[in-house]
Amino acid sequence: MSSKYAIGVDYGTESGRAVLVDLSNGAEIAEHVTPYRHIVIDEQLPVSGIKLEHDWALQHPEDYLEVLHTSVPAVMKESGVDPADVIGLGIDFTACTMLPIDENGKPLCLHEEYVDNPHSWVKLWKHHAAQDEANLINEIAAARGEKFLPRYGGKISSEWMMAKAWQILNEAPEMYEAADRFVEATDWVVGQMTGRIVRNSCTAGYKSIWHKQDGYPSSEFFAALDPRLEQLTETKLRGEVLPLGSKAGELTEEMASRMGLRAGTAIAVGNVDAHAAVPAVGVVSEGKLVMAMGTSICHLLLGKEEKEVEGMCGVVEDGIIPGYYGYEAGQSAVGDIFAWFVDEAVPAYAVDEAEKQGLNIHVYLEQKAAELKVGQSGLLALDWWNGNRSVLVDTDLTGTILGLTLLTKPWEIYRALLEATAFGTRKIVEAFHSNGVEVQELYACGGLPQKNRLLMQIYADVTNREIKVAASKQTPALGAAMFGAVAAGAAVGGYDSIVDAAQKMARVREETFKPIPANVAVYDKLYAEYNQLHDYYGRGPNDVMKRLKQLKEEAH
Repeated sequence: MSSKYAIGVDYGTESGRAVLVDLSNGAEIAEHVTPYRHIVIDEQLPVSGIKLEHDWALQHPEDYLEVLHTSVPAVMKESGVDPADVIGLGIDFTACTMLPIDENGKPLCLHEEYVDNPHSWVKLWKHHAAQDEANLINEIAAARGEKFLPRYGGKISSEWMMAKAWQILNEAPEMYEAADRFVEATDWVVGQMTGRIVRNSCTAGYKSIWHKQDGYPSSEFFAALDPRLEQLTETKLRGEVLPLGSKAGELTEEMASRMGLRAGTAIAVGNVDAHAAVPAVGVVSEGKLVMAMGTSICHLLLGKEEKEVEGMCGVVEDGIIPGYYGYEAGQSAVGDIFAWFVDEAVPAYAVDEAEKQGLNIHVYLEQKAAELKVGQSGLLALDWWNGNRSVLVDTDLTGTILGLTLLTKPWEIYRALLEATAFGTRKIVEAFHSNGVEVQELYACGGLPQKNRLLMQIYADVTNREIKVAASKQTPALGAAMFGAVAAGAAVGGYDSIVDAAQKMARVREETFKPIPANVAVYDKLYAEYNQLHDYYGRGPNDVMKRLKQLKEEAH
């Protein structure tokens, strides 16, 4: 019998990639990346050039389809695999990345009459312009004693569906009215392949306040927010919510011909990028924290009970692996901070020296930073360049570096930024641990662990835990392919559960990063200082970051 395969398509912030996977062992046979033509739309709209306000981040929905039309045929061509042997396809996506659609599923931004309205476009996960709405949701939910609030660490994020939908209603009521539904981009793309849009339990649970037992919050709650929102969940958010691993439908004839696959191929319900990575590193039981590390970090953990943890992004029954409560926390900028430093702040002499040595500037800075002892730079940073997701859930916080002198070198700053993100992760680990959700081991996947050994050693030292690293460079795509195989089922060569798939297909590297006791001791001292700064700027004693942001907005 011929080998069977599945395709995982991973939609990131700036590009999408397709990976063709052998279902017998998880081997990645071929991969292809398609950069988004419009990348992130955060300054002005395409075509019209209409300027966007601060904290906006939009995308173009056709960029997502281009990934399917380009990368899927490319992996099929490269591999030479017979389309009949590709039995399933799954996708994962950034979230909450949402869009308004008409009754035919067409994005409103693709209508000529709406194209110049920013609210007709896809709002990317890092669109933070709905902070005012998020603040009101939290204030009113807390005052009403809404029981959903503790499940999200006490705060709903401006990145999530409800805040973004309410922002549309407040700022562009005509777009709100024109929208038949608001959908996650992951569900929309799946719908483009199958011909029908269904919602997935992962994004519904983590990003839209949906609960397996209770459904959405009550219409009374939404009416308390704004009478116009009273019927939001019955109208704009209506639709069946299916659990992960479910089959959303089958590939249509039209899409099959565009993608080089067989019509009728099983398509899994959508998933979130980081969440799809969990089974791909073999984590299908409790006590193991998975860090999906890239431009940001998503922290994911399984537990047997529903607990309340400060600042967690959510706890969702069956949200990651069926049979467990899936906990999520996160840091909204990690790799993005290192990229900011390299792009905006590294002096020319360092760039020149890296070029002379034939090194990428990140590699050069990592090598120089690795020569420093722990604490030698005299620097300490707060990793809030894109706000704080966990545990403070506040997008109005900003980054800071303490200890700069006239002698400070760029690699010392670079190391302080690496360390700051590790301290942010330790804060999250401690929040889980102190609330009865145990963290025994750390697993790392995504782009960063593959590129930066110093970063991983710092994380091991700061958290005082061994870190295992995914063998795959495309862990979310591998996880998405695994869910595609589950959607297809064992009868046709796939799997009947994600646990079965993980036993055969998940892989981690043999080499791990173990904490170095001498480093752990010094990092404990630095972390104590980080904690003080964290609470001083983040919990109210000094709101200078917010006052500065206010002055900036007034000047703008």
